[in-house]
Amino acid sequence: MAAKPSIPKGTRDFSPIEMAKRNYIFNTIRDVYHLYGFQQIETPSMEMLSTLMGKYGDEGDKLLFKIQNSGDYFSGITDEELLSRNAAKLASKFCEKGLRYDLTVPFARYVVMHRDEITFPFKRYQIQPVWRADRPQKGRYREFYQCDADVVGSDSLLNEVELMQIVDTVFSRFNIRVCIKINNRKILSGIAEIIGESDKIVDITVAIDKLDKIGLDNVNAELKDKGISDEAIAKLQPIILLSGTNAEKLATLKNVLSASEVGLKGVEESEFILNTLEAMGLKNEIELDLTLARGLNYYTGAIFEVKALDVQIGSITGGGRYDNLTGVFGMAGVSGVGISFGADRIFDVLNQLDLYPKEAVNGTELLFINFGEKEAAFSMGILAKVRAAGIRAEIFPDAAKMKKQMSYANAKNIPFVAIVGENEMNEGKVMLKNMETGEQNLVSAEELIAAVKK
Repeated sequence: MAAKPSIPKGTRDFSPIEMAKRNYIFNTIRDVYHLYGFQQIETPSMEMLSTLMGKYGDEGDKLLFKIQNSGDYFSGITDEELLSRNAAKLASKFCEKGLRYDLTVPFARYVVMHRDEITFPFKRYQIQPVWRADRPQKGRYREFYQCDADVVGSDSLLNEVELMQIVDTVFSRFNIRVCIKINNRKILSGIAEIIGESDKIVDITVAIDKLDKIGLDNVNAELKDKGISDEAIAKLQPIILLSGTNAEKLATLKNVLSASEVGLKGVEESEFILNTLEAMGLKNEIELDLTLARGLNYYTGAIFEVKALDVQIGSITGGGRYDNLTGVFGMAGVSGVGISFGADRIFDVLNQLDLYPKEAVNGTELLFINFGEKEAAFSMGILAKVRAAGIRAEIFPDAAKMKKQMSYANAKNIPFVAIVGENEMNEGKVMLKNMETGEQNLVSAEELIAAVKK
């Protein structure tokens, strides 16, 4: 007996209904990106390892899926190297390519390679899968999709404003209530500066980023473990626990950071973004949150994160400003800002809240029952008109028993069934059955189209 097939851990199959739901997510995001003038690109699933390695830190390098060279990959490798069992060194000899880890590094490579063809500022979006050799667990997969949008080649804060409008529009279309959280790397650098711990900026931000997960006492304990003085931790408390409206927080920060030039610059940038968005009138809440950090060795200005309000789940969108996206590939000085929608988490939120529109997940709208050759031939003529009118329709391919065909319609949640027998053909009409109400009516092709579209 053949062994039962399986798929790699951390990957998934998606059923037709799941794919309909996923496509609803991708299409909604894609439509909003287009509204704001973003253009789509795609990059290969695999990149040269020289492009990927060293861009994500040591841990990231370990999570890269490497692709074994084809042909005789032992050529050029000595017996001594083989016997050394040095996995990292051997991998560099066996593998020249790897699966992309994210969409940002391939995008940076794309910008550098195509710089002479690109019109700056360049507004691009990408909706493609990425791969990470991570330990699979609930909500974490080895293959998953990212939905990124970035603007490169412009320092204007209007880009940040428009990206927040995109976030607001997307989640309004999904009917998901969210809180958009915003902070600024410069504010956090200013805070580290005024408490006398500038060299510990990463340790500080990594710790305070965990405030909502581990609580204030544990954050303070982690800060102390990182060598931050009790005096500095004490100075940090009112800043971490800053409350009030966005305007009140900004006013307090202007006083607290008055001695920090970089800190005040961050306050100024945040104030512009928040005031402009307030004038535009977002549907969702936007909040200045000083505990938001988002991997600060990467971002250089505004940072964003989106939380769903009605479901317990991690962030469902994130992003920020980075000043030197392409510098690692020898093209310095290209500033950019971007966001990434977490399609898999949005999928879970929409499922939990049951927010998928019926039309997004329903496939076939109309099924023609097949009673035989003559009836099928008659049905095919009407079927062509129905499809030309934009109705998703099919005919059962075999002249099977009526019960089997109706079971097929029920299993696929097809809302209408068209029945064509001798009497219907004589009148040039079809019997249309509403599968939800059970109501049946003898109708012409035009009446059938109108009834299904209604």
